[in-house]
Amino acid sequence: MKKILSCVFIVLGSAISLMAQTDVRANTILADVSKKYRTYDIIKTDFSYTLENPQAKVKETYLGTLYVRSKVNKYKIILKGQELISDGKNQWTYLKADKEVQLNQVDNSSDALNPAKLFTIYEKGFKSLYTGDAKVNGRVYQNIDLSPTDSKRSFFKIRLQIDKLNKQIANAVIFDKNGNKYTYTIKTFTPNVKMPESTFAFDTKTHPGVELVDLR
Repeated sequence: MKKILSCVFIVLGSAISLMAQTDVRANTILADVSKKYRTYDIIKTDFSYTLENPQAKVKETYLGTLYVRSKVNKYKIILKGQELISDGKNQWTYLKADKEVQLNQVDNSSDALNPAKLFTIYEKGFKSLYTGDAKVNGRVYQNIDLSPTDSKRSFFKIRLQIDKLNKQIANAVIFDKNGNKYTYTIKTFTPNVKMPESTFAFDTKTHPGVELVDLR
């Protein structure tokens, strides 16, 4: 499961450090998404993540839940058998089956994994292109293709679907140079949920028998 969680966000994390949006229509759409997103406090999202590689005949799907504070680097991700929690300074990786939690300092480097930026990955480092609208199940989605300005990145394109009415990312597909396709689909998006601050820290007192491995 540890590898699964890394796969879920590694491509997103590696995309955060760049910038160069050029298409005016795409730029306007994405600016509206950012503006609305930053009006929220704590957001709860249920999502699915699918890895596909037709050549290797691989197709795997995982479900998860993300809690994130939109204005600060705090988050909690729940996947089957695993949780990833951050208070902005520390990061806990809780492996339930192993009865172990690993504690690290948050990596704030430009290439670091950062689930808190799931909905703002486009803000830095991409040329963007609006490719038209699509109507799916009665809803209109705006399609935008992003290409990284750094050609050394492991991926060459991210395709976003933006819910036109709600101004929210509904779907993101990452295409990497090895033939893998990563699809992130937002199942639910609930803004301003009421969660205690303790959500964004791991409390060993409420997890008896769990070993803390301090890797800081």
